Parts: sequence; C-alpha cells; structure tokens
Amino acid sequence: MVDQKKTTTLPVFFFFFLLLLESTFEQQTSSSAEKSALLALRSSLGLRGKDWPVKGDPCLNWNGVKCDNGTVTEINISGFRRTRIGNQNPEFSVGSLVNLTRLTSFNASSFSLPGPIPVLFGSSLLTLEVLDLSSCSITGTVPTSLSRLSRLTVLDLSSNSLTGSIPASLGALSKLQRLNLSRNALSSSTPLSLGDLSALTDLDLSFNDLSGSVPSQLKELRDLQTLVIAGNRLSGSLPPDLFSSLSKLRIVDFRDSGLTGVLPFRLLSLPDLTMLDLSGNQFSDELPNATDSFDSTVSFLNISGNMFYGNLTLLLKRFKVVDLSSNYFQGKVPDFIPISASSSLSNNCLQGPVEQRKLSDCSLFYSEKGLTFDNYGQQNKTRKSPWLSHRAIVIIAAVGGSILVMLILILLPITVSLCVRRRRNRSSTSGRHNGVGPLPPDEAALPSTINFASLGSSFTYQQLLNATKEFRDSNLIKKGQSGDVFKGVLESGVQIVVKRISLESTKNSEAYLTELDFFSRFAHPRIVPFLGKCLEGTTLKFLVYKYMPNRDLPSSLFYKSNSIVDDGLKSLDWITRLKIALGAAEGLSYLHHDCSPSIVHRDVQASSILLDDKFEVRLGSFIKACHQENNGRPRKIARLLSRLSQSSQEIVPGSPATATCAYDVFCFGKVLLELITGKLGLSSCEEPQFKKMLTEILPHISSQEKEPVINILDQSLLVDEDLLEEVWAMAIVARSCLNPKPAKRPLMRHIVQALENPLRVVREDSSESERFRTTGSSRGSSSSGRVFGSWRQSVSDPVAAGTSSLLSQAEGLGRTSGAMGSSARESSRGASSRRSMKDV
Repeated sequence: MVDQKKTTTLPVFFFFFLLLLESTFEQQTSSSAEKSALLALRSSLGLRGKDWPVKGDPCLNWNGVKCDNGTVTEINISGFRRTRIGNQNPEFSVGSLVNLTRLTSFNASSFSLPGPIPVLFGSSLLTLEVLDLSSCSITGTVPTSLSRLSRLTVLDLSSNSLTGSIPASLGALSKLQRLNLSRNALSSSTPLSLGDLSALTDLDLSFNDLSGSVPSQLKELRDLQTLVIAGNRLSGSLPPDLFSSLSKLRIVDFRDSGLTGVLPFRLLSLPDLTMLDLSGNQFSDELPNATDSFDSTVSFLNISGNMFYGNLTLLLKRFKVVDLSSNYFQGKVPDFIPISASSSLSNNCLQGPVEQRKLSDCSLFYSEKGLTFDNYGQQNKTRKSPWLSHRAIVIIAAVGGSILVMLILILLPITVSLCVRRRRNRSSTSGRHNGVGPLPPDEAALPSTINFASLGSSFTYQQLLNATKEFRDSNLIKKGQSGDVFKGVLESGVQIVVKRISLESTKNSEAYLTELDFFSRFAHPRIVPFLGKCLEGTTLKFLVYKYMPNRDLPSSLFYKSNSIVDDGLKSLDWITRLKIALGAAEGLSYLHHDCSPSIVHRDVQASSILLDDKFEVRLGSFIKACHQENNGRPRKIARLLSRLSQSSQEIVPGSPATATCAYDVFCFGKVLLELITGKLGLSSCEEPQFKKMLTEILPHISSQEKEPVINILDQSLLVDEDLLEEVWAMAIVARSCLNPKPAKRPLMRHIVQALENPLRVVREDSSESERFRTTGSSRGSSSSGRVFGSWRQSVSDPVAAGTSSLLSQAEGLGRTSGAMGSSARESSRGASSRRSMKDV
C-alpha cells in the first residue's frame, strides 16, 4: 500500500515541477531581437551595469523592466544615473525601442535626455499607453506625431524646455486621461481641440507662456478632476458656462494667469472641490452668499491679490484654509471665518484686523464702482449722549493728568542723567555705528558714509528688470511691509528673489540699510544667502537674495502635489516639520549666542522661515534685526514702567522693549504651535486673537499624558506611537517658550538640544534631571548658580497671567553649535539618543 502511494505522488510532483520551470522560462525574453534591442538601449543611454547587468536576463534581473510571457511591456528608467562615459555625451537616443513591439509604458522621468523627442514615439511605438518624459531636459517642440498613439492614457512632458505651440492634433487622443505639459516655454493659445479629450481627468498647462483666453470647450471634459493653468499670460474672463458640467473638479489652479472679470458662481460651489487658487489675477466681484452645506475638512481657498469687494459671506464656511489678502473686502470679520485664516486677511478694508489698506485707497475703489465704503465701521457707530461724553472727557483728563505728573517726577532725573552720560560718551568716542539696527539720529542723516560696495554683487536696474520680466505681476511672490518681493531668473540661469523697496511708501526710508548692515556683518548656513543689491535709484532700492524653491513655511505646510499619480492637497509630514523647527532654532541660536553682542530677530513668524529644495531652513526678514538691549538686562526706565503697568504680558511687538532674545523665544513658540496644529497664520495673528487661541490649545498640553495633544494635532498628520511622543515633546517646548514671564523662557541653545532629541523631554526622569545645573540664564550673568527643572517638571509651574499653566525655564543642557544643520535630524534618532547627559 505504501509503494502504491509513492508511485502516485511522484508523477504529481514531477508535473508541478514542470509547471514551475515553464513559468520561469516564460519570464525570460522570448526573442534574441528584444534582448539585443535592450542591450542597444543600455549602450545608447549609458545605463549602469548595476541597474541593467549584461549577463542577467532583462525580464528577471533588470531594474524597471517588466515582461508578459517573455515579451517586454514596460520600461522604467526614472531617476537612473548614467555611467561616467555616458555623462560625457548624453543624447535622446532610444531608436532600439522600435524592436519592442508590445511596449505599453516608457517612463524616463528625471533622467537626462537632452534633445528633441524622436519621431519614433508617434510612428512606431503605437502600443504605448503611458509616456512619461518629465524633467528630462528635452528641447524642441511637441511632435504632432504623438496624436497617432491612439492607446495613450498618460502623457507627461512637464518640466522641460519645450517651445512652440500645443499641437491641436492632441485632441485625437480619445483615451488620454492625464495630460501634463507644465513648466515649459510653450506659447500661443490653448487649443480648442483639448475639449475633445473626453476621457481626461487631469489637465496641467501651468507655468508656460500661453496667451489668449480659457476656451469654453473645456466644459466638455466631464470627467475632469484637476485643472491647472497657473502662471501663464492669459487674458479676458472665465467663460460663464465653463463649469456648468465639470461637477467632478477637485483641484482648480488659475493663479497668476492675468484673468479678469466676474467669477462664475458655479466654480465656488463645486461639490467635490478641495483646492481653489485664483490668486494674483484681476477678478473683481462680490462673493455670493451661499448657504449650502459642504464638507470643510480639507478645502483650501486662495483668492489673494485680486479686486474682490463687499462683505465676507457664508460661502467661506466650507473652506478650512483661506487667503483673502490684498483685496477690497469691507465690514466685520464673521465668527465663521476659520481661525487659521486670521493672518490671511491683510491689505483689505476690513474692520478689526491690522495691516489694512489706507482709507483713501478703499474710498476711491468703492466710489469708482458707485458703491459706499463703510469707513472701517465708523459710520455705523452711534453717538453717546452729550452728558456721558462730557463725563468721560473729565475722567480721562483727570486720570491722564495724574499719570503724566507721576511720569515727569520719575523720569526727569533719569533723563537728565542719561543726557549728561550721552554727552560724555560723544566726547570720548568717534560716534561710529558698529551694529545692526536703526542708526542713531546723528548718523541717520549720513547714509552715504556707509560703504556697502563689497557686499554681494552690484546689479543694474536693467538686469533686475529683465530677470523679473519687468516686475510682472505673475512674478510677484508677496507684498511685504518693507517692500514687494518678486521671483526672477538671471541670464546665467540662477533663480533669485528681488525685494523692491519704495523709499516714498516705506515708513522708514532708510530701513533697507538695516538689512544691508546685517548681511555685511553676519553669514550662516541658516540665514538666507544675500546675493547683491541695486542702489542706483533715488526712490527705489533693490535687495537680491537666493531663491528658495519651497518659498516659506506657510506656502509649504499645505501644498499641491506635482505628481501625475498623486493629486490633491498634501501636508508636510511630521519628520519634515520637526526638521524645520530644529533648523529655525539653530538659526536663532546663532543670532542669540554666537553673535556678540546678541542679535534679536524681532520678526520671527512662519513667513520668515524660508525653505530650500530639501526643506532646509534659511531665516529671512531681517528688516527689524537689532542688538539685544543692554545685553538682555532691562534699563532702569523700562523697569520702572513695568512696575507701574502691573502687567506681566509681552510688550507690544515692534516696540523698542521687544529687543530681547526672550521676545524671539516667545515668537518661536508660536511657530512651534503652528507646526503642531497646522493652523496657518497662528504665528502672525494679532495679540488678542492669539490669546483666545492659546486658551483653546494650552489645556491639551499635559505634563502627565500625551493623549490630550491629539486634540490639537493637525488632522492631516499620520503619526505612530513614537512620533506622537515627539509631538508631545515639541508641544511642551512650545508651551515653555510662551511663558508670560520673559525671564522664565528657555534659552534658544537649550531649545536646539531639546529638538535634537525630543524624546529626552518626555522620557527624562525628573529625579535624574535634578543632577544637571546651569549657572545663570544669560551670558555674562553672575556666577551664582540656578537650578532648573526638566522640561516635564516645568510644565507643572503655577498658573500665570490668567491662562493655563505655562512652562518655566528649560533645563540647562549646554551650549550647541548654531552651525549644525538640520540634516542631522535623521541621525540624531540613533546617535543623539545614545549620548549621555555627561557628554553634553
């Protein structure tokens, strides 16, 4: 019986063995012609043996090669590197592809293929379904022969140097689902035939040189989900019926396109809309007062830099993040406007928010439209009775007079003493200005004595005019307090940022000298590179910096994916956010601890944190930078005034009393909360609104448990258990920075070490931390030692200033080098966690 069972098992086993061999052989290339073609392609492109080994079978051993029954169907060389010899003379040489008769996909994105697109892509490779040639350094025009690829579903030619017009024949690609021609130099108008691409779901024509109007034929693209035509030279208004049938649209991006006229209401009420960017155009309209119920969990709206007017309506309730700046909206800001949009209301005619337009600008705009401007709500205020007004005047006069007499009696002796001391100092010194900050009165009248000739390059006005395309609106990055900021490209191809400063409109006509003085004295990897200036004009001055591809933190925290596969609104992951926080802390630590005397930034907010292509931080906006007052010790006058005020709250930002490192730390705490919560504008909103938001956030930062921090965490972040501990740690650091008492805020060098290894903040045993001490809270202080508790211990300090309990000073971890890059963030998880506190 056993022998019979063995006899039956052997044939079955042999049968499965034959099937296995057969399936293995089928994966091998079925013909020597195809392997020869692949070897020829390997040679013409200079691919490395590491990716395509000569002795290996392409279907089994070559990266990016897929086969079906031994026949090559897909080739993906995306991101491959050429050999050293191949780099010497790279060409777009792919002629051997014609022998791959069943090839359905060719992806060479980010692989250099200099030269025009070969004709064979439209004449021989008729089986192609996916053609991705993005970021390949391609030149020439878009071949009309591509219209013969009748099976094509994906065509991506983005980020090349293609010129000429978009072929109208592309409308014959009836199966095309995704078309991306962005970031080229394509000109002429948008072909009407694109409306024939009935299967299209994603259309991206952004950042070309297209002109004319948006064709109404695009309304036939009923399955369209992404429509991006930003950064072109379009004209006219949007067709009123364009969005009548585009009910599936999710992403619409028309920014900096030169469009005018009225905005179609249907666009603002699309049911699946998640991102709408119309910024930098000339739309002029009132927002409709829609009351429909929409999902507002991920929606983003940017209509800044237009001419919208009227009141803010209920339509804005559907958007989580909005930017309404640089328009002409008037009236009160309703409660339903998202808190995260508080800093995106500037340069309007609204009641309440700061940095609004001048009364003359708003009145002129509304009068030209035949409308009435509400004068910031002044015309709606009712008059009080004469008796009440008279009584109020008497009370104010009495109290004011008493306070004035007290101030005179207190300040007069001190003022006389200071004047005498200043006269003595002037007689013993040359009066030369040796630091950043506003020049003294006797020197402010002599800016010509400062020599900045050796600081960076000296650009001519014509050079900057050419680089920014005559300061075209499409190149405008933002309108700042100190000047308008434009993107530009020099003749050498170097991307730059140009700040145009009008001495007539700037409050401090010599403020740009502060920034020049700063860059002439200080340089650091965490400071934005200063390239040069143009000071030849009498009313306009120009400062030139290196362009940061990821712009600033508010622009990058939520962004649109450029991938043709992944679309929608994306959010920076936690690792990148922690990297940005550490980089910003390193920059401030350099200013506070490595500069002598210490430099105070005084404008620390998310928009001052610039990001390069790898999200490395470069601090910018040094227009308010100055030396720390009196080496961090308050002057006698300030000390007396603080006693009279009976208030421990922070001095009004921008006043001389904020020239302390502790003020920078306070502002940095706001930035940390913005990174944690994802609430745009939190670091730059007005003080009353920030206090209100703080009362909502602080109760969720506990020293005993980490779970409450989930309630304030940005919902777009996906964090595991370990990452949640890091979020908790950063929240504790942020709360410590926001202590209402400046003396109890941590030093920036201690913040750097806490962010280098955030798990130490939440896992450090309090009994162990008591062993570590520091001598003084500022450099040059007395030798009397002061014991600081750990970060977790300080979270239990008593309640101060009417808010929830704020953290006291951080533990003294030792001085860190401000020059260390955030790129060490990844390695710090391993090496830094193994370092003992004794090593620090």
